[in-house]
Amino acid sequence: MNCMQVARVLQSYLDGETDEVTARRVSAHLEDCRRCGLEASVYQEIHNALARRTEPDSQAMERLQAFGASLLTDPPTADDDAEHSTTPPTVA
Repeated sequence: MNCMQVARVLQSYLDGETDEVTARRVSAHLEDCRRCGLEASVYQEIHNALARRTEPDSQAMERLQAFGASLLTDPPTADDDAEHSTTPPTVA
């Protein structure tokens, strides 16, 4: 999976709502891709804070906001996806 594919299913994955194959692919990508792994960690921290009904960690919120801002100013490119993809690139 690449960054864009993971982004589409990340919340479902974190909620345990993906099938086993998708879960394995997302997990493998999160281990290999620092950017997506950090995003998943921040989402998990926020989810845990909401479950405790406390304020989310301010550092987690800052990281999530910075990540969102980085996507607006420096969105993932095809090169990023190829770098983090677990499938070999196709040759045209």
